[in-house]
This record gives sequence, C-alpha cells and structure tokens, in this order.
Amino acid sequence: MAAQASEPILIKFAHVVGDDTPKGKGALLFQKLVRERLAGAVEVEVYPNSTLVGDADEMQALLENKVQMLAPSLSKFTEYSPKLEVFDLPFLFDDEAAVSRFQKRETSRELLRSMAGRGIYGLAYWNNGLKQLSANQPLRDPTDAAGLAFRIQPSSVLEAQFAAVDAKAVRLPFADVSKAMQAGTVQGTEGPWSNIRGQNAGIKQSYVTETNHGVLNYMWVTNSEFWTSIPFAVRSELDNIVLEVTQTVNAEAASMNQREREQILANGSTTLVTLTPEQRQAWRAKMQPVWRSFEAQIGSDVLRAAMTVNRR
Repeated sequence: MAAQASEPILIKFAHVVGDDTPKGKGALLFQKLVRERLAGAVEVEVYPNSTLVGDADEMQALLENKVQMLAPSLSKFTEYSPKLEVFDLPFLFDDEAAVSRFQKRETSRELLRSMAGRGIYGLAYWNNGLKQLSANQPLRDPTDAAGLAFRIQPSSVLEAQFAAVDAKAVRLPFADVSKAMQAGTVQGTEGPWSNIRGQNAGIKQSYVTETNHGVLNYMWVTNSEFWTSIPFAVRSELDNIVLEVTQTVNAEAASMNQREREQILANGSTTLVTLTPEQRQAWRAKMQPVWRSFEAQIGSDVLRAAMTVNRR
C-alpha cells in the first residue's frame, strides 16, 4: 500500500540484468525523472542484477508487494495470462517494426491489462530486440541443434520451439547462464545481442547464429493494489513518466543491440554465423508448427492480429 502523504511513496524497482542494458537504463531513467518531478512525494530505489530478488522469485515478491515494479520478459506472465504466449512464438514477427505495430493494436493493449485482476498491472511494453541463437558450436541447419541443451526462460512455447529441432530446453535464471555454459549443463542460449555478452561472460569461444527468430520483450508491471492506492494526481504524473521512459527505452533498444553486436564481434571471441535465406527458411519451417500447437490457448484472434502486422 502507499505510504502516508507526509512520507514519500517508496517504489522498489528490481530487475535481473545490468544497468547498461535497455531495461537497466530504463529503470534508472524512471528513477531520475521521478526524483526531478515528484521529489518528496515518491522515491524510487533500483536494484539491478538480481541484487534484491532473482528471476525465480520476483513475481511472488511483486504479488506480496515486497517490490513494487518489475520488467520481466513476457515469458514470465504466461501462467497469469496464456494469451501472452503469442510473443514467444518463433518466427512470428518479420522484424522489430512489426512488433511495435502489434503493441499499438487494441488486442495488444488488452493483453497489457489482462492480469490486473490477479494483482499484476501492466504499465507498458519494453522492447529488447530480436533473439539470436548462441552456442558452443556453429548452428547453420536445424539438424545442428539436435541433442544440444539450450537455456530458456520459463515458457512452454520455448520448450516446444527447441523440441521442434530435437534439442532440449533447460529453464534457468539469467544469472546462472554463464555458470551453466561453463559447466556444460547447457550448450546454447537464445537472446538479443544486448544480453548475449552478459550471459556468455567467461566463455572463451562461442558462436552466434543470427536467426532473428523471436522477440524478447518485457512488460513493465506494478502491483495492482499498490498502484491504485497512489493518489490520483501523483499517479497521473507517474503515468506521464512511464510513457516518456517507455518511448526512450524502445527508441534506444535497437541502436544498443546494434552496438552490442558490433562490440561482441569485434572482441574476437565470438564467431558470427550468417544464414542464407534458404537456411533461415529451414529453421522457420521446423519451428512454425509450434504456432498451431498453442493457437487454442493463445486465441486465434490474437494470433491473427499478430500475423496481420507483418503485412505492409
């Protein structure tokens, strides 16, 4: 619940990645703007790199109001709203522009609010770019993934995605990925360029196949009861700040991923695997049947709305 008017309302914003990622920068910008515009009324504390709560526990912490803001990947919300699994479907969106168009559709706005009755209030979508495949060996054809174990976020869709290429999916917190790669527990991962450096830290040699096969988006969320308890005038200003921060985060995410791509390849420890159009289509053909497997729980209307944004 919100504090008394004489005391600042405390917002603990926790996340699991570094300050220099799109999510990390967004959290710090939110903190900065709140300090400038709502000084004395609201105080924001930012906890990066799982320093307050980790991947596995952050949703429960939000529901218990131990933290007031998170920005988990959309995969984290499927048990609360299965329709959000649409964002995990492989090769659904042609590019990042298509993702942005979908997020502006009414269907997508409804998904943002779909968990409010369960204690999770969606504030905005944050984009973090298209996902690539990273592994300890080159992946050119779907058969190259057979028998390998890939780290995933908790998602039945992502499990099915890797099963489609005869690979194993291992659910692991982001903070444990580097250790698991070094130990050989997993041999590959998926993620945008801005996350690849962190999750491959300490690994001498890795290959990144530029598949652009999926999207890693976050939903900026707060505790529903906490949010509605904030006085209307203060909440209105927070809404304005949320909109401004989201525009900045999404505008910078694409350029940051491009910079990270260039830096990762420049350091010489990562080898880029570029797919031919025929090779990429082979991956898409193997993974696309996952759409049909999840259409019933996602909803054919949601799936159609997502597919439509690919058409100019």
